[in-house]
Amino acid sequence: MNDRVDKVVVFLAKRDGIDKLVKTFQYVSKLVHWRVEKTHPDAANRAKQWEVAAGLSRKAFRTGRFLTGFNALRRNPGPTPAFRLLAVLANAGEMVYFFFDHFTWLSRIGVLDPKLARRMSFISAFGESFGYIFFLISDFIMIYEGFKLEKGITDDESKEKIRGDRVMRLMGVSANFADLIIGLADIEPNPLCNHALTLGISGLVSAWAGWYRNWPS
Repeated sequence: MNDRVDKVVVFLAKRDGIDKLVKTFQYVSKLVHWRVEKTHPDAANRAKQWEVAAGLSRKAFRTGRFLTGFNALRRNPGPTPAFRLLAVLANAGEMVYFFFDHFTWLSRIGVLDPKLARRMSFISAFGESFGYIFFLISDFIMIYEGFKLEKGITDDESKEKIRGDRVMRLMGVSANFADLIIGLADIEPNPLCNHALTLGISGLVSAWAGWYRNWPS
């Protein structure tokens, strides 16, 4: 697939693809709001509305997404007992995240009691952060194993395949670490993680790593 327009169409047809595009809108608008809040309050207010709308839209797109982790465990839990354990812990955390995110969304749009939003968001962020820790551990192990395997291989095609897998895993590490920072800001608010610049950059790192991983080859 060499046509750029075709690639854009295929990318946006994926749920992950449109999520990463809207995530880019969400965190660009967060940075715009932070930058112009004091100097241009009207523009800052519009940016804030865009950020909120993008965030709620992403939650709607993720309806039923918790089943992805369940299916991953059912279809391909991992090659060894250690990897299977990591997969269970990582996907369990992600399933909690996506499942309770439904209630966060419904409470924020007024279908459920708005008072539930903070509690549901905390549970969702806790599951998300818990899962990302084990996704990160799995990726670091696989990257390390890839380096060891590459040393004993002379075939260029096999080496290229290992290096391609490593790049994808590094993109995954970047996205998961950035999302972990965002999750920690929700679980345990603090000046560093909750600063608009930290959140904005973390969100864009996650979004753009996702763009790279989901872009059609």
